[in-house]
Amino acid sequence: MADSKLLVPELSEEETMGAERARFEELLLQASKELQQTQTSRPESTQIQPQPGFCIKTNSSEGKVFINICHSSSIPPPADMTEDELLQMLEEDQAGFRIPMSLGEPHAELDAKGQGCTAFDVAVNSDFYRRMQNSDFLRELVVTIAREGLEDKYTLQLNPEWRMLKNRSFLGSISQQNIRSQQRPRIQELGNLYAPDSLRLEEGPEKPHLNLWLEAPDLLLAEIDLPKLINSDESKAAFHRKRKQLLVAMPLLSVPS
Repeated sequence: MADSKLLVPELSEEETMGAERARFEELLLQASKELQQTQTSRPESTQIQPQPGFCIKTNSSEGKVFINICHSSSIPPPADMTEDELLQMLEEDQAGFRIPMSLGEPHAELDAKGQGCTAFDVAVNSDFYRRMQNSDFLRELVVTIAREGLEDKYTLQLNPEWRMLKNRSFLGSISQQNIRSQQRPRIQELGNLYAPDSLRLEEGPEKPHLNLWLEAPDLLLAEIDLPKLINSDESKAAFHRKRKQLLVAMPLLSVPS
């Protein structure tokens, strides 16, 4: 017969996980209600008129491509940090830093020689743009992110080599763009849901967070920040259709004592 004393820790852990699961479900229910309120009370987008900044020239398999780097105060700025802090973050985690930007539709234009070409308008925050004007590093970073964003959005392959036009701040005309009325609504930050005491890290970048936001009227996204805690190679996800439940299994890396 098993010693009942040995069952106490197991039962205690099961009860703890049950309480955390109930809290998680409560937060998801609250998030769902906030999503419904967001859909009915907030306009989907607003129209902005980006201001010209500078223009770069590159090319694709279809010909010459120009990217107008523009700016608008309606676009939120990225996180405020020094170039040294940003460089360190990019070395450790390239996905850790984001520059909000609006990627405009391609429009056909004529270059200085009267030859056909394609132009794109990419807008960033105005204050950040003024800071970027005095930094070759930030300018290079913005152009790289803009190029990669256009490639992903429009299924392009752009030449990573580019040059900035000296006598033109933009090519063609800069059209109005539609952006979200507010920065994507982060409806809930759940923080630490469940972890053994040895893994509850109150300070530092290892503290896990779960964020939910409405990316589109019919698209809910979840983002979990778990740096240095999770074995990514062994992590798996499954959706239980009957229970309408998403289960993510993430084995923890060993934590030194």
